[in-house]
Amino acid sequence: MLAARKRIACGVAVTALAVGLAGCSGSGSPGPKDGSKSEEGARAAKKGPAKSAVRLIGDGSTAYTGAQPGVLKPERLKPGEKPPQFVVFSWDGAGEDSQKLFSHFRDVGKKYDARMTYFLSGVYLLPKDKSKQYSPPQHAPGRSDIGFNDAEGIKNTLRELRGAWQDGNEIGTHFNGHFCGADGGVGSWSVEEWKSEISQAKAFVKNWKSNSGLTAEGPLPFDYEKELVGARTPCLEGQKNMMRAARTMGFRYDSSGVGNQVWPKKTEGMWDIPLQLVPVPGRKFETLSMDYNFMFNQSKTVNGDPSQHEYWGNQMRDGLLQAFGRAYDGNRAPLIIGNHFESWNGGTYMRAVEETIKTVCVKDGVKCVTFKELADWLDAQDPQTLERLRELGVGQKPATGWQSYLTAPKAPASAAAPTAPGSASAPADGTAGGPADGPDAGPDAGPDAGSDSGSDSGSGTEEGPAAR
Repeated sequence: MLAARKRIACGVAVTALAVGLAGCSGSGSPGPKDGSKSEEGARAAKKGPAKSAVRLIGDGSTAYTGAQPGVLKPERLKPGEKPPQFVVFSWDGAGEDSQKLFSHFRDVGKKYDARMTYFLSGVYLLPKDKSKQYSPPQHAPGRSDIGFNDAEGIKNTLRELRGAWQDGNEIGTHFNGHFCGADGGVGSWSVEEWKSEISQAKAFVKNWKSNSGLTAEGPLPFDYEKELVGARTPCLEGQKNMMRAARTMGFRYDSSGVGNQVWPKKTEGMWDIPLQLVPVPGRKFETLSMDYNFMFNQSKTVNGDPSQHEYWGNQMRDGLLQAFGRAYDGNRAPLIIGNHFESWNGGTYMRAVEETIKTVCVKDGVKCVTFKELADWLDAQDPQTLERLRELGVGQKPATGWQSYLTAPKAPASAAAPTAPGSASAPADGTAGGPADGPDAGPDAGPDAGSDSGSDSGSGTEEGPAAR
């Protein structure tokens, strides 16, 4: 059986806004009109069926199978064209356990045309008896705060990873041991230590057959060296040094930051696409766009008052829908939503996410995409267009309309007043400031306890900081 021990060890941080900080188809050429075989077709028939495009890599854990099916083709906006409303649903520590939430949300995505990003924890493809193959920075070999996996859990997770990629979804990384806080947490890791962690996360995916002995299982249908282009760090800690390492290892974006609902920018040469502050209906503060943060602000426990479960889920759903509405009708900034495959408070947050997906992903002009697809689209745009989009504040619609705003030349900026020495300034990303990270996950909490088994944040309430 999969590991079942579970503990949430949440450090806590708040901002001035009392933020709970986280946590295909193809068409062939038509034949001759008379139905006869062409000369080319006859030659092909003599040769027999075409050879498979599958090319195994390494020990056969992964394989090159051609271009990924079902992904968005990025197109540059025409002058004056209104941008799409992008929404990214993402999952930290993605793995398939007894709750079967990975497979469930794959089905949800297919039903509502929503592709998603699954941030895989590498140790979910490493059996416990091979745990010493993991050498985490600043910790003893074989140590992991989210445990390891067993043969059944590895098989089930591999099945979902294969299917997810073939559906057009993205396989990113949540790294490995999920260490948070002051005692060797990822926030204290150097650039070189992050390079080691990233290399090991890749290795566990590229060598799962050798590590698990499951040699009869089919390969993952992608080259992970090329597939892996982005991440979210445990507890949103250590982003700066992680990005400095990741940019040298093929990464193109990161989603470990905290920001507002504005258009993203590049940091350290990578797209910095943070989780966002979103409304908490009925309360006077905003929280991060992640299930854990709503949970902590509501109950501070995964097993809160059952009589409040429905209300809490509705509150999260309605907060996300309000956030969507002010972007959709305003600046069209991508909405970024983070989740865990967890049944906290009776599964109410999973219901909230599913209801959000089925409400927003079917609307005109909306594209529910992966982070990779969003990064591709951003890279395809005129830099001046992106600069204009970033000038729009949260929920701010161009006063003169999109056609005029994205066609007219930018007005010259007035000279800014000099900043007095020692004076405070707002964070460059427009967030409220304050600590941006907080630890989660308890020891030995493997996929059966939930794929990420804990928070991606510390948290706070409108009454002030909380501590655990």
